[in-house]
Amino acid sequence: MSDHGLHSFETRAIHAGNTADPQTGAVVPPIYQVSTYKQDGVGGLRGGYEYSRSANPTRTALEENLAAIEGGRRGLAFASGLAAEDCLLRTLLRPGDHVVIPNDAYGGTFRLFAKVVERWGVDFSVANTSDPAAVRGSVTDRTKVIWVKTPSNPLLGITDIAAVADIARTAGAKLVVDNTFASPYLQQPISLGADVVVHSLTKYMGGHSDVVGGGLIAADAEVGEELAYHQNAMGAVAGPFDAWLVLRGIKTLPVRMDRHSENAARVAEMLTRHPKVVEVLYPGLPEHPGHEIAAKQMRAFGGMVSFRVQGGEQAAVEVCNRAKLFTLGESLGGVESLIEHPGRMTHASVVGSALEVPADLVRLSVGIEAADDLLADLQQALG
Repeated sequence: MSDHGLHSFETRAIHAGNTADPQTGAVVPPIYQVSTYKQDGVGGLRGGYEYSRSANPTRTALEENLAAIEGGRRGLAFASGLAAEDCLLRTLLRPGDHVVIPNDAYGGTFRLFAKVVERWGVDFSVANTSDPAAVRGSVTDRTKVIWVKTPSNPLLGITDIAAVADIARTAGAKLVVDNTFASPYLQQPISLGADVVVHSLTKYMGGHSDVVGGGLIAADAEVGEELAYHQNAMGAVAGPFDAWLVLRGIKTLPVRMDRHSENAARVAEMLTRHPKVVEVLYPGLPEHPGHEIAAKQMRAFGGMVSFRVQGGEQAAVEVCNRAKLFTLGESLGGVESLIEHPGRMTHASVVGSALEVPADLVRLSVGIEAADDLLADLQQALG
């Protein structure tokens, strides 16, 4: 829907891909829970639909929406974030290629590189992507992809997307940005030079902890076509009900992200003053090393906060166990607040690697509850 490019983000989030049903006028796209489609004679497809792995109208609506809100040429929806990443890597890479990955990434992403992609003959180097010089120094003549996640997981590091985009362009490599922590409402990597944006749609895009999904948005139409070919050939597509849930979640993304960011800022500020907190990691704090870059490339600073506690690993685990309003659980980005111990939970797969996280680290996904209630819960959990 090309006219959506003229509208504000909030309007695109609600309307892009959400065409009224032509038969009934339903303002919400139907859930096309169907596997196959009647053809009007051999090869006579209606709207191009023949089999729902290849295309499904509900998934099409979501994919159009993803492209519109990220400012890309093609959006694609997958069964999970890792399914999206797998499709992307097998589309862009060949055996013998090299990838630069961040030293602070989701454990599942590292596992995909270290245990799956590397066995396919693709090498990778780990770099601090917050330092453009470190990224440049990790690039080789075989580098085809530079992978960035900003803010990073779980240390909330900030990468200057435009600076790394220049490095990738000079090297003849593609810049991939995982935009999950920020969401397209807070950050637009394609406008800063990214070639492909990755999302775990499970998180802020879905927003309600009730769906698993992944997304890719390509800046270039030709790359988008290649990704679409592999999406169909490999088959890890989003189901129609999952696509519908994410599409519904995106409609409220702007108002949710505003509240997530407001609450997280209050939580971070409180934690900086708590005597049992050693360090607070939140890009909205002026003392954060990436604060100026985050302020330049983000609308606000998001809902993720990490902090380190006195007493080491056991003290961090006890804080997680004592929390009541903050639910102890993996994942992030839902309306409810979550707390976890990355070293034992989401990042257990990176123990012993260059991506190992501090044992005294606690990660928060700050929800949209009343901020005063969240502050009270953290204060009692810290003791």
